[in-house]
Amino acid sequence: MKKIEKPAEAGAHAEGLSASWRGREDPEETGDARRWHHVMRPFDADTEGGAVLIGFPCDEGVRRNGGRTGAAAGPGALRAALANLPLLDEPRLSDAGDVCNAGNTLEVAQEALGEAVARALRQRALPVALGGGHEIAWGTFQGIAAAHPQGLRLLIVNLDAHFDLREAKQPNSGTPFRQIREWCVAHGWSFDYRVLGISRTANTRALFDRAEAFGVRYWLDEALQSESGLGQAEAALRAELAQYDAVYLTVCLDVLPASTAPGVSAPGVLGVPLAHIERLVDLVAGSGRLIAADIAELNPQADRDAMTARVAARLVARIVRRAR
Repeated sequence: MKKIEKPAEAGAHAEGLSASWRGREDPEETGDARRWHHVMRPFDADTEGGAVLIGFPCDEGVRRNGGRTGAAAGPGALRAALANLPLLDEPRLSDAGDVCNAGNTLEVAQEALGEAVARALRQRALPVALGGGHEIAWGTFQGIAAAHPQGLRLLIVNLDAHFDLREAKQPNSGTPFRQIREWCVAHGWSFDYRVLGISRTANTRALFDRAEAFGVRYWLDEALQSESGLGQAEAALRAELAQYDAVYLTVCLDVLPASTAPGVSAPGVLGVPLAHIERLVDLVAGSGRLIAADIAELNPQADRDAMTARVAARLVARIVRRAR
């Protein structure tokens, strides 16, 4: 993993910090006009608590899955969007850098992400991984498992148009939750997986049948359009959250309408409204049980006016602020 040096003083930009952590200055403002780029710190051995961003600039899984590549540039675009967010009620913010490069295989990149997530958890911080394709989920989960060798009753909540339970010769962006289930079965963990935003037009009958066989509970995108449908999903999710030790939240940006999130591998035709996704994020992040999160499928090459990056930044900020 790329090493990042610690800055000499508050507000200073460390040489090793990404150039993304530079942004607007408001020298004539009399109140607190700080933004994320003013307080971002490198994650190191002295870091304890707060939220830790971990970049996963990889979309090899998307390529293997036959999708539109470009998400490898996602972490950089998301950091740039986060840099200018106003500092409101965040905990300590730090950046662990990126965990892979062009020379890494997908499996090596996922393993490196797992190591970074585990390290953050051992230092009592909340890891928030920035993708990258949704193959990020297998890496994040590896870190959770490594940090809890004694076992953990874990609920996985995925906001996504796809189940990502595919069978394939090579692991890819469509296989991470099948891989997680296989690991859980092999290690005696319960596989408790919930997906909100599933599209009937983006999942085959084989995937719906597999989800049923695996005991996956899901909500269709069409059921989450109305206030009543969203309320039913929130009530069910709230009741379930209380039954688990911890929750891992993963957000695939293609759960949103293409008009809101055009910069993804597979733009959503219907999608779930952003305001409804934010309510679900608030519920999970504010449950007091969130131990890890990630954002997947940000593809800057397909974005428009950095709209998807800014949407992703809103979601990251909500996660961090409510999980403190």
